[in-house]
Amino acid sequence: QVQLVESGGGLVQSGGSLRLSCAASGSIFSINTMGWYRQAPGKQRELVAVITSGGGPNYADSVKGRFTISRDNAKNTVYLQMNSLKPEDTAVYYCYADRATWGISYNYWGQGTQVTVSS
Repeated sequence: QVQLVESGGGLVQSGGSLRLSCAASGSIFSINTMGWYRQAPGKQRELVAVITSGGGPNYADSVKGRFTISRDNAKNTVYLQMNSLKPEDTAVYYCYADRATWGISYNYWGQGTQVTVSS
């Protein structure tokens, strides 16, 4: 099992910045991808940014150039630096991780952290 604990959400004005953090614990030795998804009211959960253990990041088009994902493998933590925030970035942001053991994939989610951007 993998436990994910997020922090860093909050209320910010349009154009402002926030930094989200997500710390993983438990069976972390085989984690591959870590990243962030978000879900706005009345909408489906969508990918924001993910990063694999050995590869580069992948971003949603809507956040490219504004958000930066990074990962500290020594601390088992993934970060999301969000700049130039817009009201449409308002959502609950969920940390995500996956791992594979014996050919079986497992997905894990954090409890979510609210990000609210006021206009």
